[in-house]
Amino acid sequence: MCYVFYWVMKYTLGVALKVVFRPWSRGRRNVPRRGPVILASNHLSFADHFFGPLPLPRKVQFLAKSEYFTGRGVKGLLTRAFFSGAGQIPIDRSGGAASEDALRTGLRVLSAGKVLGIYPEGTRSPDGRLYKGRTGVARLALESRAPVVPCAMIGTFEFLPRDTFRPHLGIRPGVIFGERLEFSQYYGRETDREALRAVTDEIMHAIHELSGQEYVGEYAKKASRELQADGETD
Repeated sequence: MCYVFYWVMKYTLGVALKVVFRPWSRGRRNVPRRGPVILASNHLSFADHFFGPLPLPRKVQFLAKSEYFTGRGVKGLLTRAFFSGAGQIPIDRSGGAASEDALRTGLRVLSAGKVLGIYPEGTRSPDGRLYKGRTGVARLALESRAPVVPCAMIGTFEFLPRDTFRPHLGIRPGVIFGERLEFSQYYGRETDREALRAVTDEIMHAIHELSGQEYVGEYAKKASRELQADGETD
């Protein structure tokens, strides 16, 4: 049922998005037409969930925070229905055993020869800059041995700013898919922290080259907390 709903959305909502917002894309041919692949993207806006997969002829399954599936009331029901139908997979981001469960879920998607989308920053950028990547993407790449396609969302931070659902109609959102990355030189080092950090940093560097964002060498979640604290003390 979810599979059917995904393609219904693709050819109804997707067409409407193209007509109204005129999104653009580059590098679609860098994404393999078949077989497992990891799409590693920056994360600027809620709109990324729509405009990132839109140009691709394959279904993309993203690891989505479990909060999208636990809301109450009509809004919670609609959000849950959308993310379930769009093929999103709920994950617990509390760390520890939950992180291992998320990793195993991602590996199951890849072992089935599908496309797995992941935001290595772990959360949306609080200010439009690119933040340090978490090493889960490296573990997925090394354990699955699937190629990684870096991709950059362009303009979505301004198109649909954080904490709003009112898009700016004067901005055309876009996505750029980079050349495939493979990390065979690190195979067998899936638990080596140095190798995981090297792979993650290479992926983030590729995203940085595509997006042109300013890079920040700290985690986005920490920066979000600091910005929130500054706002509360002003």
